[in-house]
Amino acid sequence: MALDISTLDPAKTVVVATGNPHKVTEIEAILAQSLPGVRFVALGELGSFPDPVEDGDTFAQNAYIKAAAALDNTGLAMAVADDSGLVVDALDGRPGVYSARYAETEKACNLRLLAEMQDVPDEKRQAHYACAIACVLPDGREFTVYGECYGVIARDETGENGFGYDPLFYLPQYGVTFGELAPEIKNEISHRAKALKAFAEKIRTMEL
Repeated sequence: MALDISTLDPAKTVVVATGNPHKVTEIEAILAQSLPGVRFVALGELGSFPDPVEDGDTFAQNAYIKAAAALDNTGLAMAVADDSGLVVDALDGRPGVYSARYAETEKACNLRLLAEMQDVPDEKRQAHYACAIACVLPDGREFTVYGECYGVIARDETGENGFGYDPLFYLPQYGVTFGELAPEIKNEISHRAKALKAFAEKIRTMEL
């Protein structure tokens, strides 16, 4: 059942433009201490809204498109959206902004990536996760923050934590993939964690 927008305190409610519950969970976990008393609500919890056309060439552009649409649809005091993906050096930056649409399912995306990386030697498998978070307010203010996390593409999927390409994103300094990494550690070092921390710092300097 959808939440009734009229029952929410606009000053203490942030709508997150995503259909991915994992993202809202990560956002809440990372920002709970920085933004006490603020409720983060997924756009899907507030009803059924048309998906905006994500035709941007960058993560920042697509994040803004989603945040602006969420604000227009809900009328709350703040809308936030992230656009993130995997950037692989050996593939000239692919899948990039098409990370979620690289194939029909998450599993298929991982299999396609493995196939395209099959002949790439270990020393050339560098990649990074990138995240842009856009924030839009009704008075026209907006900003975007960024975060990145560097690793390499593994040759097999390992671990069941996280989502997306996490079982293939290997962190040499930890000796595990994102799929094996404990969530509390991921929430400290991930691309989204870094972007969210920058988001929290920016919000603290603003008069809302």
